[in-house]
Amino acid sequence: LLVLSACQTALGNQSVEYGFAGLAVQAEVGAAVAGLWSANDAATLALMSEFYRQLSLGLPKGEALRQAQLALLQGSVRLENKQLVGSDKAIALPPELQELGDRTFWHPYYWSAFTLIGNPW
Repeated sequence: LLVLSACQTALGNQSVEYGFAGLAVQAEVGAAVAGLWSANDAATLALMSEFYRQLSLGLPKGEALRQAQLALLQGSVRLENKQLVGSDKAIALPPELQELGDRTFWHPYYWSAFTLIGNPW
């Protein structure tokens, strides 16, 4: 599994159909998680933190991404009191994200930017 959490890594051009993620799958990485548009930094931190937590529980890649997206949609992963509050713990935010204040990421703009390309298992 290759995770490309930077912006627009799933987008290609005329010579590369699926961007960096497509190249990774063609190189037999198996699967890649990549972004379709410029996502909010705090939302990306929240989504990726929860995605890795779900993977650590043994979920398949596709289901781990889905559960992470649902956690943002349902507000169980959010910014609160200068921390990223997640399903299992809270972690301090870096100074540049602390000024964002309390925030949830329920809107699809925040959690639907990332897609899994390749083998979901």
